[in-house]
Parts: sequence; C-alpha cells; structure tokens
Amino acid sequence: MILSALEFLSPLSAGTTLALLALSTLTSALTAALGAGGGVLMIMALAQVMPAAAVIPVHGMVQLGSNVGRVALTWRHVDRAVMAVFVPGVALGALLAAWLLVRLPAGVLELCIAAFVLYSCWGWGLPRRALGGAGTFLAGMLTTVLSNLVGASGPMVAAFIKEGRSERLPRVATFSACMTVQHLPKAMIFGAAGFVFHDWLAFILAMIAMGFIGTWLGLRLLHRVSDQRFDALFKWALTLLALRLIWLGGRRLVGA
Repeated sequence: MILSALEFLSPLSAGTTLALLALSTLTSALTAALGAGGGVLMIMALAQVMPAAAVIPVHGMVQLGSNVGRVALTWRHVDRAVMAVFVPGVALGALLAAWLLVRLPAGVLELCIAAFVLYSCWGWGLPRRALGGAGTFLAGMLTTVLSNLVGASGPMVAAFIKEGRSERLPRVATFSACMTVQHLPKAMIFGAAGFVFHDWLAFILAMIAMGFIGTWLGLRLLHRVSDQRFDALFKWALTLLALRLIWLGGRRLVGA
C-alpha cells in the first residue's frame, strides 16, 4: 500500500521517492541549523536520479516551499532593509535569465560560485560598498541568473548574507526570505519554456511537507548551538560545498 502511494507521487521508483523525501527533511534541517547547504545537497541528489530537464524546476519549487516554511517560522528576524533592495535585483535577474541566449562554457559558473564562497569564508571581508544598497541589488540580480542556469545559488547568497550580520536567527531568516523570492520566478520561467509541472506536483508537495518538518527540527538544533560553534559550522559547511562545486565544475570544464 505504501509502495503504491509512493509510486503515485512521482515518475520515479518507490524506493527513490522515499529516499528523496527523507533527504528533503535532512537538507531542510541542515539549512535551518547551519544557514545554508541543504539546497546544493538536494540538487546534487536530484541530478543523480531525475531527468535533466526536470532537475532545476522541481528543485526550485521544493526549495521555494522549504524557504517559505523557514520564513514563516522566523519572519520577525528578516532584515527588511535588505529585502527592499534584494527583491528588485531578483526581478531583473529573472528577466535576464529568461532571455539569456549566450552561456558560459559548462563548469565555469560553478567555479565562479566556489571562488566567491571561499573568498567570503577565508579572505578579506567584502568592501562596505558591496554590502550597501547597490551591492545588495547586484547580488540579487546575479544570483538569480545563476540560480536559473545552474540551479544552486544558495552558497553565494549565504556568503553575502553572512557578511552583513553576525547573529544566527537574522542570518537564517534573511537568507530564507532571499531564497524564497529568488525561487519564485522559476515557475513562470520554466513553465513558459514548456516544463510540465503537473507530472511532478504531488512529489513537490510531499517534498515541501517533509522539508517543513526538517526546518522545525533544524531550528530546534539552532537554538542549542553556541554562536561561536554556529559560525564555525556555517563557514565549514560553505567551504565543503565550494570544494564540491570546484570538483563538479572542473569535471564539466574538461568534458569528463
């Protein structure tokens, strides 16, 4: 009975669907507790078992639901000044992504993201002008373009948010709000491109529900982790993701 229900949820096998539902809980808990990381882990897993054309749009809708859940639980801590400038950048980035005809060679985008993340973790801090209104607007625009092309802009957005605030809850809340508005245009962009969301709708909704459970668990963990330990975990989580992107980008660049 359970296997039949799982097979109904998606075009994937019941075992694969069950594993991905469990992963949705884990990755949402990871993002809620550490501030980032779940989205990249999720898209890497989806890319192993799903048709290539479905990976980015399905991932985008699942992450949209997960981030909406985090915002609902942390909305009081969202930095509204950042959002007021970030959102217009997202709107422009979505338009550029929808009409973009020229793409960089495969692998270059991943390497650029990884370089930025490593610099933000271990290099000098971003210039203050990069954290101002113009820098936030550009971050919203560029990361939205990247999100629609490679599907995983979370580490780059997280690195930018990390520079602007030191407290945990405002960091997680603001990051989640930024990612919510960034994933939202994907439904229109990929829908216009011909992707049939209906085939994956039940799966997306189930992943979102499991992700909300993971968010609740992750926020409980966040409150039990000290500020110093949280910052160290957050930095190392970003670093490991960046190294993974370097490996992935390097393979794609050399055509492996």
